Amino acid sequence: MTAAVIKTQGLEKRFGREQVLSGIDLHIEPGQIVGLIGTNGSGKSTLIKCLLGLLRRSGGSSHLFGEDSWNLSAQAKARLGYVSQEFAILPWMKVQAACDYTGAFYEHWDHPHVDRLLTEWELPRDKRVSTLSVGQRQKLAVILAMGHRPELLILDEPVASLDPVARRQFLQSLIEFSADEKKTILFSTHITSDLERIASHVAFLRQGLLGYCGELDTLKENCKRLRIHAASPLPGDLQIPGTVRSEINGPDALVTVTEFHAETVAILSRQWQARVMMEDLNLEEIFLEMSGFAANTPLMESTT
Repeated sequence: MTAAVIKTQGLEKRFGREQVLSGIDLHIEPGQIVGLIGTNGSGKSTLIKCLLGLLRRSGGSSHLFGEDSWNLSAQAKARLGYVSQEFAILPWMKVQAACDYTGAFYEHWDHPHVDRLLTEWELPRDKRVSTLSVGQRQKLAVILAMGHRPELLILDEPVASLDPVARRQFLQSLIEFSADEKKTILFSTHITSDLERIASHVAFLRQGLLGYCGELDTLKENCKRLRIHAASPLPGDLQIPGTVRSEINGPDALVTVTEFHAETVAILSRQWQARVMMEDLNLEEIFLEMSGFAANTPLMESTT
């Protein structure tokens, strides 16, 4: 098995009596593009900071490139690129100077690549960072994180302040960055449509727990919504493997499962003399279902 770029076992983080992360087991291999999603307060930023050694974990283990996150060597740090939600950049520097200054710390700074991104993203090289818009500063922070062609790029809400055009440019840059199978990306985002475009894997955080971590295609293949109409009232405790949400009203049921199998439909149809319709879900719908925010889905399909 390929050595993991990121590996945690039983990772925990507490702030006083507040448990923010509980027993996180995360395994990310080279070349994977992993989208980290969860509601506000689910622990995404805390997890990222523990991975990077910016916060000391309260329990368990965390390793990057095989090194303990809290004691990363200079060599390991040189293989990292990171953009935080704050993306602090020296405000008095001009854009070009900020790039040159950051590049001086890296042996393999890619000046042509940085120059191309500055041009494509329309960043004014002679403007001071303090005069840039929030979106422009976010673009610059991403460029500075990618300039040394890191093996691992970690991004915490990297597109929160970008307009649709800038987001598309950013995603294209990530695709180009990850074209080399050795490049690995972990990024948190609330924009699931962006994640669906480029992610190979997805990790769900909910209240400090890792609800799912695996291939995005596998998740979408296995997570389905079942609409059931039976010949007689269904039991309130209808048992279907992998159920994450169910709503039952007499002979009608709406059930979302994460372990869908084709034979499930046949079993339900035979056992309850039911008509069963299976619906595919996009990532946003899956996220809402797994986060417990899909309660407004109509039980019955509209007939109009």
